[in-house]
Amino acid sequence: MGEMSSFQLGVIGALFLSVASSVSIVICNKALMSNLGFPFATTLTSWHLMVTFCTLHAAQRFNLFESKPIDMKTVMLFGVLNGVSIGLLNLSLGFNSIGFYQMTKLAIIPFTVLLETIFLKKQFSQNIKLSLLLLLVGVGIASITDLQLNFIGTILSLLAIITTCVGQILTNTIQKRLNVSSTQLLYQSAPFQAAILFVSGPLVDQLLTKQNVFAYNYSPIVLAFIILSCIISVSVNFSTFLVIGKTSPVTYQVLGHLKTCLVLTFGYTLLHDPFTDRNIVGILIAIFGMGLYSYFCTQENKKKQADPLGSQMKEKDAAPFLGPQKEGHEVQNLNKDSVV
Repeated sequence: MGEMSSFQLGVIGALFLSVASSVSIVICNKALMSNLGFPFATTLTSWHLMVTFCTLHAAQRFNLFESKPIDMKTVMLFGVLNGVSIGLLNLSLGFNSIGFYQMTKLAIIPFTVLLETIFLKKQFSQNIKLSLLLLLVGVGIASITDLQLNFIGTILSLLAIITTCVGQILTNTIQKRLNVSSTQLLYQSAPFQAAILFVSGPLVDQLLTKQNVFAYNYSPIVLAFIILSCIISVSVNFSTFLVIGKTSPVTYQVLGHLKTCLVLTFGYTLLHDPFTDRNIVGILIAIFGMGLYSYFCTQENKKKQADPLGSQMKEKDAAPFLGPQKEGHEVQNLNKDSVV
């Protein structure tokens, strides 16, 4: 019971850190991009990841965590995949209307459920599916204002959905199958994510904004907000891996839509953004769906604890996604196999 209580406290702490840091960075970046005129989102993300890696490297040097090597091919492909997904999401936002971009983000949950059902043999109850449907409907009502389609934007959105879902599923799967912590996985993969975005970011940003990030006039206040954004990003990146590792990719996406509702609410109360009855109704429906999802997940976890043998068999059935499992010291050999 002590270990279970500690695990639950860890999950609650991870969820709180993720929400607090994500809402903070959204507000910071909105001020940076909307008010101060710094539009280079993809390049900024590469700086986030570089600062995250440097912070973790310093922490590792001070023995705050133990670095665990992972097969280079696995971690490189995983890092590149996550970097590409970020770039595709930014391109999707650039080539689509805000409404269609919100639809893209909403589609990540059902697509993740589909992939986990097919490849990991994971089962989602009807109650879980109903709560997710309510959540998606609520967020859709609150955030979607228009749906303008175009061919390039649609292709970019589909690619963004696929890479994001696969990346988040692998974030959870690698941690559990290779027995690495969220900090260890982030430390190993952050340089590759940063590298792919550092190379492609200026090109993507110039394509979207028609401006050159290297020719931008960096005032002291812009630099201050960039530094603040990078500092907050360390918590954002760390909590993302932590939440996905401790819960699931679907739960992380549910949490992401809670952040959307909070950002809308903060935008109205603090920044006086336009707010309508439709926004209020949508947020209330979404919060109700999140409440149901949390309740049903709690109930199902209690059932799994009461029948641990059955849950272990289900996890064993999902093993083919990464290849055959091995016993004893041979588990370490999994590090030599790419999971991507």
